Amino acid sequence: MTPTANINPRIVEGLYCEALVLSDEVRAAFDLSGRIEATGTNEDASRIALSCEALRTTTRMMHAVAWLLNHRAFFMGELSQFQLRRYGRLAPDFPAADPERMALIDAATRELITATEYFYARLLRLDRGWREVESGQPRALDRLRERLGQSMTA
Repeated sequence: MTPTANINPRIVEGLYCEALVLSDEVRAAFDLSGRIEATGTNEDASRIALSCEALRTTTRMMHAVAWLLNHRAFFMGELSQFQLRRYGRLAPDFPAADPERMALIDAATRELITATEYFYARLLRLDRGWREVESGQPRALDRLRERLGQSMTA
């Protein structure tokens, strides 16, 4: 259980707490009991948009929480590094919200959806950085220094 260069238990715990709060806000925002009837039958496009983005957003947060739980388990010694690398991946191409559907959703819900996208992107950057450092690939700063050095000698 070697600590990684850019992910440690404090970071994971902080992100986990943030994910739980965000997930609870998502659950509350997309609690559809009564909301579909309130929109009426004339707003089918809005109901479909809300349903689609609700599914996409809750799935995004489930992936984020699962990733954080895997890292918590790793730091507690319940998962090996091999298991974490194999099963603790985030989907790098998780689809973003559809702009046309977003236009049909109220502003507060749009802001929440955007917040989940930013949160997921933060986790994705952490995951990529951790995998690059651990796999022996040069870090971005090292690659930039190398390119600068090459351009100065050329």
